[in-house]
Amino acid sequence: GFLVPYFIMLIVEGMPLLYLELAVGQRMRQGSIGAWRTISPYLRGVGIASVVVSFFLSMYYNVINAWAFWYLFHSFQDPLPWSVCPLNHNRTGYDEECETASSTQYFWYRKTLNISSSIQENGGIQWEQALCLILAWLVVYLCILRGTESTGKVVYFTASLPYCVLIIYLIRGLTLHGASNGLRYMFTPKIEQLANPKAWIDAATQIFFSLGLGFGSLIAFASYNEPSNNCQKHAIIVSLINSTTSIFASVVTFSIYGFKATYNYESCINKVILLLTNVFDLEDGSLTASNLEQMKDYLAATYPDEYAEVFPQMKNCSLEAELNTAVQGTGLAFIVYSEAIKNMEVSQLWSVLYFVMLLMLGIGSMLGNTAAILTPLTDSRFISTHLPREAISGLVCFLNCIIGLVFTMESGNYWFDIFNDYAATLSLLLIVLVETVAVCYVYGLRRFANDLKMMTGRKPNWYWKTMWAFVSPVLIVSLFIFYLVDYILSGTLQYQAWDATQ
Repeated sequence: GFLVPYFIMLIVEGMPLLYLELAVGQRMRQGSIGAWRTISPYLRGVGIASVVVSFFLSMYYNVINAWAFWYLFHSFQDPLPWSVCPLNHNRTGYDEECETASSTQYFWYRKTLNISSSIQENGGIQWEQALCLILAWLVVYLCILRGTESTGKVVYFTASLPYCVLIIYLIRGLTLHGASNGLRYMFTPKIEQLANPKAWIDAATQIFFSLGLGFGSLIAFASYNEPSNNCQKHAIIVSLINSTTSIFASVVTFSIYGFKATYNYESCINKVILLLTNVFDLEDGSLTASNLEQMKDYLAATYPDEYAEVFPQMKNCSLEAELNTAVQGTGLAFIVYSEAIKNMEVSQLWSVLYFVMLLMLGIGSMLGNTAAILTPLTDSRFISTHLPREAISGLVCFLNCIIGLVFTMESGNYWFDIFNDYAATLSLLLIVLVETVAVCYVYGLRRFANDLKMMTGRKPNWYWKTMWAFVSPVLIVSLFIFYLVDYILSGTLQYQAWDATQ
């Protein structure tokens, strides 16, 4: 159900807006603030807004890299620390909180985050996570130290290595028991989702974040292009490669998710079979997964009272329910994948590969975010004449790192969820809306088309003009209204709290 909104958003929003931002950066030869100020002095705020959003994103996004470092360092242990529950204080059994949840959830919420019960309980800074965050920012700083020269070389590595790991994971994922269940779930159309505005908002958000629209990083990188560079061709190629990669990664994810769901479902069925065998005093082996349905009817008719007591546990076993519990964000990255990995053979190898890939993707994203902040700063004559680029980069990384320590507190994950849900999405929609209106109706669509002809030798065709002038702005306004209404109806900022008793 998500693929249809995703591809529609790609065609009417993703590609046109990517082309627009690349063309603006290439034409104006400046970062986001300078580019929009050149178009109109009144539009300087659009560039500043992009820098602020990129700064907000950098503040919390690098925490994901810190968590990835933490999991990577623990991936060399045998057994993996999230594969088993620790003993309780009396060493008479396993930790009760871990047994109530699961070993993967316990390791994430208790050992990694040591999460508090609510956002009001800040707790102290978790120094292991703080050190990982400092390491993550140190890596980012070393990558951007020499500007686009060093950043470009690093991006080649951070972009190519995840493909290699994804191919390895694809081969492994497709050979896992139950992978077909996950893929069937992924590609089964859910028509009712098309009427849900949230599905369209999620698709638009995915497009915005995966292509980097509105952050100013595209304008910053495009400002270094040759004036004759064919930005239209690059916009199409990048959009298609990005979407293909997203689908490719989704196939890998859902094959592994199908394995996890099938494993949990079959484990539940085996527990039910053992329970029924004991309650009804059946012979071992007489009840199997294949004849369970037939036996349930027989047992319900023959032993109605006993069956009524057992039925609630039998009802909990559902493959569809397991597949419907798919999660996103940090839950997918650090709980679902970890749970699947712990059940694989040679789990340490798969864990190291996965978290190295996650680090490469995270660092690559951070390079784009920091470029969106640094380029306007280094374009400023006042700042660049008083500070060298290395010092500007160091100050930006240091400031982000200090503020980011908030996310390493016991309540840090709650703040992370709020920033992730509310700090960027609405702002990006507004920024990109103003960008399209500014290009088409302030700078002038005809003038912009002539600029593109001067640079690339050809004017944009009717498709690009129609998307820029009418379709994309109307769609963005609609999404903006839907998002705002959803936010107002929800009543307040919301976050998922950890309840150790469930």
